[in-house]
Amino acid sequence: MEELTRQIDQQHALVDRIRNEIAKVIIGQRELIEGLLIGLFSKGHILIEGVPGLAKTSAVKALADTVQADFKRIQFTPDLLPADLVGTEVYRPKTGDFVVKKGPVFNNIILADEINRAPSKVQSALLEAMQERQVTIGETTFRLPDPFLVLATQNPIEQEGTYPLPEAQVDRFMLKLLIDYPDKIEEKLIMQRIGFEAPPRLAAVLSAEQIDVIGRLISSIYMDDKLRDYIVELVFATRNPAALGVGIDEYIQYGASPRATIFLSLAARAYAFLHGRAYVTPQDVKSIAPLVLRHRIIPTYEAEAEDITTDHIITRIFDAVPVP
Repeated sequence: MEELTRQIDQQHALVDRIRNEIAKVIIGQRELIEGLLIGLFSKGHILIEGVPGLAKTSAVKALADTVQADFKRIQFTPDLLPADLVGTEVYRPKTGDFVVKKGPVFNNIILADEINRAPSKVQSALLEAMQERQVTIGETTFRLPDPFLVLATQNPIEQEGTYPLPEAQVDRFMLKLLIDYPDKIEEKLIMQRIGFEAPPRLAAVLSAEQIDVIGRLISSIYMDDKLRDYIVELVFATRNPAALGVGIDEYIQYGASPRATIFLSLAARAYAFLHGRAYVTPQDVKSIAPLVLRHRIIPTYEAEAEDITTDHIITRIFDAVPVP
């Protein structure tokens, strides 16, 4: 444990440099930045939701600028085709054969901007890339580079021209981050930085090899068996809340999948790493759980009619499940 703590302290200097670089562009949004770092170090995909203008795209671009890796932004539109994403086979008349032209998905960090504006065929093509980290073009399957990370932004589904993502695809995202408006002080700083100062240049301070090192450290962080049981109880409570005496069955159509258990365990350890600890506490689990569970719980029509969100359901579950 002492050796692991020493290694975490060494890596924290690097994490602080990343935070400082991102802070040159993004003011506030602490949960957003922490969520992006958790996804980066855990190699988990992130879904970011918020109304236009809240720096979702800028935050992802800033994170990519701090990493020595290939980055590509893909603007999702209703007329986007799967071939525009993964690539296609191109016929060469001179030689009479086909050559594979790889698409923008063959990069380390993918910004899927406004992902919920694209048709279902494009979402299906992205689904294979996110889950299997591979794509199939024609009859050939190609491995995607390592690391491979999809950071997707979406507008609230009530906005014009947006469509809910398929449940199977949403479940592939490790975290869902909800972005809100800045306060008055932060907004004045944003105005000052964007309107009156020269655009900052960010330095790449993190390599792919260092991401692997940090990932192995996170996997080594200690989690007590009681906390593992706590995570399982939280996930099971989303499927059968009546077993805990919580009267919210009528608000849950489907509970969280086993991916929630896996991702919650990994995200809690990554959260502990970001806070400089070699062990996970119950508060780590409670802090990160809403980000892991909110997009995996499918509410019923009754919940939507009564304006009960998945975050409200998660809060009720937290109150019912005993903390170890």
